[in-house]
Amino acid sequence: MPSLEVPLKLLLFIDKRPSSAEQVRQIRQHVDSLESNIAPVLEVIDVSEQPYLAEHFRLVVTPTLIKVSAVGRQTLTGSDIISQIDYWWSRWQAEVQNESSEQNESTSDNTSIAQSTEIIHLSDEIFRLKQLNAEANAKLEFKDRIIAMLAHDLRNPLTAASIAIETLEMGYDPNHERRKRFRPELTVQLLRNAKTQIRSIDRMITDILQAAHGPSIDLHIFPKEMNLQNLCQEVVDAMFTKIKDKAQTIRLEIPQDLPHVHADINQVRRVIVNLLDNAVKYTPEGGEVVITALHRTTQKVQVSIQDTGPGIPADKQARIFEESFRLQRDQSQDGYGLGLALCLRIVRAHYGQIWVDSIPQQGSTFHFTLPVYKQTNNQQTLDV
Repeated sequence: MPSLEVPLKLLLFIDKRPSSAEQVRQIRQHVDSLESNIAPVLEVIDVSEQPYLAEHFRLVVTPTLIKVSAVGRQTLTGSDIISQIDYWWSRWQAEVQNESSEQNESTSDNTSIAQSTEIIHLSDEIFRLKQLNAEANAKLEFKDRIIAMLAHDLRNPLTAASIAIETLEMGYDPNHERRKRFRPELTVQLLRNAKTQIRSIDRMITDILQAAHGPSIDLHIFPKEMNLQNLCQEVVDAMFTKIKDKAQTIRLEIPQDLPHVHADINQVRRVIVNLLDNAVKYTPEGGEVVITALHRTTQKVQVSIQDTGPGIPADKQARIFEESFRLQRDQSQDGYGLGLALCLRIVRAHYGQIWVDSIPQQGSTFHFTLPVYKQTNNQQTLDV
């Protein structure tokens, strides 16, 4: 009798154990030897190569033989699969004959195992695309945050450079109503200040271009021997105009024998500028800001910037270094609440720590640490 057009699909799941090949040979030989008017199709599947099918059929052990047809699915497991096939064979024949005679047009496991596999593949692909979409959205969000942060940071050097240039203009523009001659040393100081700020702006623009590529672009750190006292003095000098406008004083308490640190001067400058700018902003007119540094351990130098502002509530002190987190009082202030998050990232890139001590209505002190420079240190690049 010729075989029916609707075959019987048998899926044999195995693993890579040495005995699997012999089991496949025995089962295939037995299925081929069965006398029947149906056309059994035995497909061998290695679960290590197609794990999605193992998950789809909820396999627990191997070997496992699964019969699939429109009537239903049946699973055989154990070491006696051949005897189980013999037991169920007549019933499976009857199922296939009934399926063929009734011309069942519904999509069945018997005729759609390839479709099931494709569906699983598509499900995996959809999941992968969702992950890629989430990553793309995260990159866009990251880029927006970083660009906003750096744009905010640009305001300080841009303002300082503009003031220096405008001051020079007053002294050399013959038509300016407030024209006055400057001493040569003051002219040199103003030019140097403008040049320093323009260089700072150029570095920040470079950072913006790097950030445009998203969070996959690392924060590059180029550490070398650095004099913290000189850097702190440079930052204070650059903020002279802002301090003068608020009649504030900035006091440096840095010992002459403070060891040099092993750090990226451009990135550490950003930390000090950010912390000092916040201290000046929140310290009332006529107040004082203190910058101190001490040789905390043989390995670390600690820098502290203390203000006499309103302080930070105790329950918010742990969150102020989070990106975009802002205190309620700051909602109307300029900026995006990203500066402290950048400070945290830079300090951690130097294997340091940053934290705050604050008492409401009395002020805040921000501390951070940097590694001490040792003669054995070689200049290197740290990617974080």
